[in-house]
Amino acid sequence: MPIQTSLTKLLGVRYPIVQGGMQWVGVPQLAASVSEAGGLGILTALTQPSPDALREAIRETRKLTSKPFGVNITLLPTINPPDYEGYARAAIEEGVKIYETAGNNPGPLIKYFKSQGCIVIHKCTTVRHAKSAERLGVDVLSIDGFECAGHPGEDDIGGLVLMARAAKELKIPFIASGGIADGRGLAAAMALGAVGVNMGTRFMCTVESPIHENIKRKIVESTERDTVHIFRSFRNTARVFKNKVAVEVVNIEHKPGAKFEDVKDLVSGLRGKKVYETGDPDYGIWSAGITIGLINDVPTCKDLLVRMEKEAEEIIGQVSSTVVKAKL
Repeated sequence: MPIQTSLTKLLGVRYPIVQGGMQWVGVPQLAASVSEAGGLGILTALTQPSPDALREAIRETRKLTSKPFGVNITLLPTINPPDYEGYARAAIEEGVKIYETAGNNPGPLIKYFKSQGCIVIHKCTTVRHAKSAERLGVDVLSIDGFECAGHPGEDDIGGLVLMARAAKELKIPFIASGGIADGRGLAAAMALGAVGVNMGTRFMCTVESPIHENIKRKIVESTERDTVHIFRSFRNTARVFKNKVAVEVVNIEHKPGAKFEDVKDLVSGLRGKKVYETGDPDYGIWSAGITIGLINDVPTCKDLLVRMEKEAEEIIGQVSSTVVKAKL
């Protein structure tokens, strides 16, 4: 029997598994493959250079799959903010009905999507922020534990406690994000109260992922000790792969009076994009969660999802068999 939850019913997907929005990675090729495989693929809006480019990406994805997919819009702390309204409007006009939002002050964006009859999954790293998004009317919360790639927040709360808190305190469904790469993680997330999972790093290391094969190989070869946090001193913590550039950034941050300008060139997003294009893991900063310690192959998206469900079913069955009813 398939694993069905309120998430699979809400989204119209086969598996309760969402591919999170990832800069430079959430492109039509990957999003469509995840959706075709039965999960929810996500296009990353800001990977596209303009709202019109996002329109084309949405159309390209539709040529590759007829199944549901979503669009991620992350609100970034930046001096020159992107045209968030333009990206949102383009996606709505192209008929996208599912959105993943993240970042600061998402209220106006969420209100707009809900006014258009859309489903909104909002990603956050604390229960207090989750409650705020709940009041804004989102449909599902994606709770990011400290294990995640990208921005884990500043509270450093691991998924085990964070999900259990979410299950107790939230009134709407949530999915678990961060630290999940296999069926054991899916089963654990469901035991903690989640209705599904969100994965980023695991989907980076699939056949259909657009990143260079050298980077996929590097992920397979690495362990859970091969990530590091940067931007801690700027209170904008990000978990990235522990390479030469990341170590240099951390060393600079430790110097008295360090400012963002001191590392700006090292952490350029364009350098990170080049990593995925050229396969040089030390060229720039690139995101990776500690799930790299659980990844040891490069499957197709379909094979990954089928395997995860089978593993989760087996583990749930094993746990159930340990519960023995006392005879009266």
